[in-house]
Amino acid sequence: MALHKPVSDEVLDQYRLNNTKIRVVRDADPANDVVGRVVAWDEQHVLIRKQNRNVRKLLRTYHFEPASEERTSPFTNA
Repeated sequence: MALHKPVSDEVLDQYRLNNTKIRVVRDADPANDVVGRVVAWDEQHVLIRKQNRNVRKLLRTYHFEPASEERTSPFTNA
């Protein structure tokens, strides 16, 4: 599993304040992405509220991007 530099507090705060729907890319398979809104975070984890109101606790080292943008995978060279 390729982990990246943790997403910054400033980026997470912007996503939370703007109520931006985000995509968390966890691996090369788009079916495993988590889409939702940032609720809270600490040094290692981010809480994402999905559309069905379930909350997922994810590592900050995953790839975060706005869901409105085309999916970019850090796991492919294409």
